[in-house]
Amino acid sequence: MKKAYSMLAPFIQNYIYQNKWEKLRDIQINAIHAILETDKNVLLSSQTASGKTEAAFLPILTDIINNNVLGVGVLYISPLKALINDQFKRLNDLLKEVDIPVTRWHGDVSYSKKLKLLKEPRGIVQITPESLEAFVMKRRTDCIRLFSNLKYIIIDEVHYFMNSVRGVQLLSIIERISRLTNNVPRRVGLSATLSDYKGSCEWLVSGTNKGCIVPKTGDEKKVVRLLIEHFYSNVEKEKKESQELNPYFKYIYDITYNKKCIVFSNAKKDVEATIGYIKKIADVLKTPDNYLVHHGNISASLREFTEAKMKDTNNKIVTGATVTLELGIDIGELERIIQTGSPLSVTSFVQRLGRCGRTGKPSEMVFAFNEEKIKDDVEFYRLINFEFLMSIAIIELYIKEKWIEPIKLKNYPFGILLHQTLSHLLTVGDISPAALASFMLTIYPFKSITSDDFKILLNRMLEDKLIEQIDNGNLIIGLVGEAVVNNFEFFAVFDADLVYSVKHDSQEIGSISEPYPIGTAFALAGNTWEVREINYQQRIIYVNKLKGLSNISWTGKGNLSIHTKILKKINEILNDETEYSYLSNKALKRLEECRMVASNSKMKEKRIIKLQSSTYAIFPWLGTSSLNALKYSLFPYVDGVEYIYQSFIPLGLLIKTNKDINYLENILDYLVKTVIDVNTFEILDSDCYIMNGKFNKYIPVELLKKQYCDEFIDVADMQNNL
Repeated sequence: MKKAYSMLAPFIQNYIYQNKWEKLRDIQINAIHAILETDKNVLLSSQTASGKTEAAFLPILTDIINNNVLGVGVLYISPLKALINDQFKRLNDLLKEVDIPVTRWHGDVSYSKKLKLLKEPRGIVQITPESLEAFVMKRRTDCIRLFSNLKYIIIDEVHYFMNSVRGVQLLSIIERISRLTNNVPRRVGLSATLSDYKGSCEWLVSGTNKGCIVPKTGDEKKVVRLLIEHFYSNVEKEKKESQELNPYFKYIYDITYNKKCIVFSNAKKDVEATIGYIKKIADVLKTPDNYLVHHGNISASLREFTEAKMKDTNNKIVTGATVTLELGIDIGELERIIQTGSPLSVTSFVQRLGRCGRTGKPSEMVFAFNEEKIKDDVEFYRLINFEFLMSIAIIELYIKEKWIEPIKLKNYPFGILLHQTLSHLLTVGDISPAALASFMLTIYPFKSITSDDFKILLNRMLEDKLIEQIDNGNLIIGLVGEAVVNNFEFFAVFDADLVYSVKHDSQEIGSISEPYPIGTAFALAGNTWEVREINYQQRIIYVNKLKGLSNISWTGKGNLSIHTKILKKINEILNDETEYSYLSNKALKRLEECRMVASNSKMKEKRIIKLQSSTYAIFPWLGTSSLNALKYSLFPYVDGVEYIYQSFIPLGLLIKTNKDINYLENILDYLVKTVIDVNTFEILDSDCYIMNGKFNKYIPVELLKKQYCDEFIDVADMQNNL
């Protein structure tokens, strides 16, 4: 530590001394050497609350001070404004002895503070990708002034960006800034959930021509306490009785009572239902109403109120949430995490588990399952709760194997290419088609897209009047394109649904996707509301607050991809006799029931099971993309193929054919060995349109199909695991 400590700037040494740090952590020591002794990009990946932020900023600020960097020296990029606000406070505390200003640049920051930065550009700028996009598009000259001497780009929660369209947008913007300023800053990525360092480094360094260092973390082994509990619900009985007698919701009430907790659910409707029911129980038992809700449809002011309440260590708050509280917003020390159902991925599990046990205490997480008992006169696979099994698989994969889903880079992000093309055209004014292709297709995220495909895209953009060709042959923004780029929603590449704002008196509660008829009761923000009035033109619903619960819920849209390794682990769990120590007695009994069904149905021995005279079920234990590959590979050989899904989990395929099982077995064996060209697949239009894409309506179908094959079909994985 002594050498690393001595390398830091004096004001940082004073900060460490005044805050009574006993030592620097391993990740901080190794990051100091990586940042101050090399010129490479740096990926800092370690568990939550391990000191990653300090590991990045301590040496970076030292470098900024030592070299007297003029202008903005550090660009900090975060997926969330709330995370920016958290880091703003921490940085100001660290920098109070030196003159390095920190400027937040997002929609909630006053123009006067932004103007101060524009007049005197220096220090650290904190920004989201969307605000950075707007800055590059509309402030070309300022962009050059601010970022020509930029030395570091810090990307927080970098794992979040790597698998999302926002990450494609971010890499494109960063590279455009580098070309505009003729400057390639070093990149530092921060994450708590990475295991695929090769893929992660490839993403982080893209377009920089610099290598990447992953400093050793020295993560201490944390004590983890896990429990899976299971309940059967009796729907007919519960219709007659009060829901506060429901043992499932009473259990969640009991394990969260007088504790500071997050109750995670995968869907907003489940968050609202869970919090609504346990609030009702608290009301009946005359205990405090300490229950809040946090998700994307809650108004920003209410989300910030919830975050502030949770930061106060004296508040025993229980908050129902979706992914919005997975990322590293400071919400103080939590005593327990509850998960209703299974997390959607190992990555999500790790993020949620990491929210608890931050000060040396155990990380404690309880999984709660509630299902209706199904009668035996259904297909056998419906008697198995695969979401329940998936939670066990996720725990085993991470706790025993330390496995997390690898990064899958997108090769054909046509929607983002269209978006960035419009953005660049607005920046430069006009440009020749050849120069535009040369510029756009050499940006790293678009390197796999051919000039022929780009030409197809440009022709469609011309047809749709997104762009126009002027007399000298150059391209400019078209009439429709002007309306698109001048809309404030253009800067965000994720698809935001049109919503109705819900207001009670003058306070905005949140939003819902469709208006309910006047007089209808619905749940939002942990309370029940009655529709009083609807302003269709302004898309506002005025409500009155009601007591009691609502049976009306609402849904969003989305798609999900489950990795093959999770399905293989589920199959392994079904086929062995292990009694997992973190299962309650009722959960163990449910596991035994699932195993019994699998055994009786011969799922253990057979991958193909005959259901009816010409209907078969194939259970290949493949992930979403691999199962898609199998489906399209089978099309020429059978009369019909349909998916078997349970909730969001791909179980297998239903096959229609007059052939026998031996024929199907031979086909599967053949598909494993033969060369399969995805370009021969006749991709259904309906499959392409399940892809979320804000600009997909402008993308030619042949390009969408190419993108679908890249993102949702994995022939190699199918052949390796069938």
